[in-house]
Amino acid sequence: MEERLFINGDIPKSYFRLAIPNVLSMVVTLFYNLADTYFIAAVGNTDLVAGVSLCAPVLTIQMACGNIFAQGGCSLTSRLLGAAKKEEIRHVSSHCIYAGYLLGIVLGGVFVLAGPGMLLVLGADSDTVGFAGQYFYWIAAGSPFIVASYVYTNLFRAEGMSKEAMIGTSVGALVNVVLDPIFISGLDMGAQGAAIATVAGYVVSDCYCTVVLLRKSRILSLNPQYFSISWAYEKQVLGSGIPAAIMNLVQSLSVIFLNQFLLPYGNIEIAAMGIAMKTVSIVNLVLVGLAYGGQPLFGYFFGAKDDENLRKLTHFNLKVSAGTAMVLSAVVFMAASPLIRFFMDDSRIVRSGSLMLRLQVVTMTFAGIVLLLTLIFQSAGKIGISFLLSVSRQGILFLIVLAIASNVWGYYGVLASQAIADVISMLLAGTLFYRGIYRRWQ
Repeated sequence: MEERLFINGDIPKSYFRLAIPNVLSMVVTLFYNLADTYFIAAVGNTDLVAGVSLCAPVLTIQMACGNIFAQGGCSLTSRLLGAAKKEEIRHVSSHCIYAGYLLGIVLGGVFVLAGPGMLLVLGADSDTVGFAGQYFYWIAAGSPFIVASYVYTNLFRAEGMSKEAMIGTSVGALVNVVLDPIFISGLDMGAQGAAIATVAGYVVSDCYCTVVLLRKSRILSLNPQYFSISWAYEKQVLGSGIPAAIMNLVQSLSVIFLNQFLLPYGNIEIAAMGIAMKTVSIVNLVLVGLAYGGQPLFGYFFGAKDDENLRKLTHFNLKVSAGTAMVLSAVVFMAASPLIRFFMDDSRIVRSGSLMLRLQVVTMTFAGIVLLLTLIFQSAGKIGISFLLSVSRQGILFLIVLAIASNVWGYYGVLASQAIADVISMLLAGTLFYRGIYRRWQ
C-alpha cells in the first residue's frame, strides 16, 4: 500500500479514497442480490420465493467463514503495515487465502452431508423443501469460491487496493446478473439456475482477484512457501476474524429463528420477510461499505499508536455513517410499498412486506453505529469486546427480545424485535466504547 495514503494528514481524503470503492462494491453486491430476488420473484411462485429466501442464512454462513480470514487478515495486515513489517504481511496473506479455500471445502462437505436436516432447520416445509433443496446444494458446492472471495477483497483493501476489490466484486456480480434470467427463466431452471449463476459469479471473481494479486500487489503473496505463520499472528487473525464471523453467524441464526417464529403465520409472511430483508440491505450494505472502508485506516493508526488521528477518524466516520443511515432509512421507509411491489405485485406480500421493511429500517442508524464501533474494537485487537458486540444486535440479545416480544405482542412483536434489539445494542456499544477507548483519547 502507498503509505502516503495514511500519512498525508488529510483524514477525509484518505478515508474516502478507501471507502468510496468499498461502498461501490457493496452497491454492486446489493444490485445482484436484488437482481436474484427480482428474477426469482418474477416467476410468480410464492413457494419458490419462500424456498430460496429460506436459504439466505447459508450464504451468510459462508460469508462468516470467509470473514474469519478476511476480516482477521485485513485487521492484522493493516496493523503490520503501520508497524512497517512487510515480510510478515506476505506470510499472513498467503496463509489467509489458502486457509479460506480449505475452510470452504470443509464447509461445502458439511453442508452436503447435513443437507436434509439443515433444510428442515431453515424452516422448509412440504411446499418449499423442493425449491430450497435445488438452491441449497448448488450454493453448498460453491463454498470454496464464495469463502475465498471475501479473503481476496479484504486483503486488497488492507493494501489500499479498494478499486481492485470493487472491480473483483463487480465482475462477479455482472456474471451473476447476466446468467440469472438465462438460467432461471430462459432455461426454466428456477431456484437451481439462480444458485448456479451465483456460484459462477464468485468463480469468475476469484479468478480476477488471483490475476490482480500476482500482477499488481507489492506486499500480498500467493506463494505456498509463505503459508506458515507464527502462533502469535494466528491468534491475532482468529481473534479479530472470529468475532466478525460470529456476527455473520448470529445473523444467520436470527433469520432462521425469525422464519421459525413466522412459520405459524404462513409462507406468505416468510416470502414477504425474505423480500423485505433483501430490500433493507439497500441501507445495510452501504453502511457496511462505509464502516469497513475505514478499517485499513483504523488498523494502521492503531499499529502506529497514533491516538490523535484515531480520534479524528472516529469522529469523521461516525458523522458519515450516521448521516448516510438517516437519509437512506428515511427514503426506504417512505418508499416501502413501491419497493416491495417492484419485486412481487401481490397485495398480501406488499401489505406484510411494507410493514416489515419499515420496522427493519427505522433503527438502522443505530445499527450502523454499532457496526462501526464493533469494527473499531476489532481493529484495536480488543477481542473480548468485539466478540460481545458481535453477538448482541442480531445474536443473543435479538433472540431474547424476539422471544419476549413475540410472547407479549404476537405477530407484531416478531416484526418489531429487531428494532428493539438495535436500541439496546446501541446503548451497550456506546457505553463500552466510551469506557474502553474514547476516554483514553481525551
